[in-house]
Amino acid sequence: MQIAKVRGTVVSTHKARSLTGVKLILVQFIDEQGQPLPKYAVAGDMVGAGLDEWVLVSRGSAARVESGYEERPLDAMVVGIIDTVSLDNRLLYSKKDEAKQTSIALRK
Repeated sequence: MQIAKVRGTVVSTHKARSLTGVKLILVQFIDEQGQPLPKYAVAGDMVGAGLDEWVLVSRGSAARVESGYEERPLDAMVVGIIDTVSLDNRLLYSKKDEAKQTSIALRK
């Protein structure tokens, strides 16, 4: 699995029939220091991730292991929404802190 940040949504009205009903999102991968990498992917979202949330992305054949997704042409799937990430006793990300910062920004 890899850590990524949700950057946007992808809408496709013409697609393989097996992708009908699959929410597609654009994710940007995050490095071990919590910094965004210049690498993006389109991923199916089975957990309801929102814009700017950090998520766990499963890639390759592991993306299709979940029941009901075995026959879908997906090579990346968001399988979890991250609450916190720590490295060497240092907090890299906290969903709670991100929500506070967003709330403050909206009030300004």
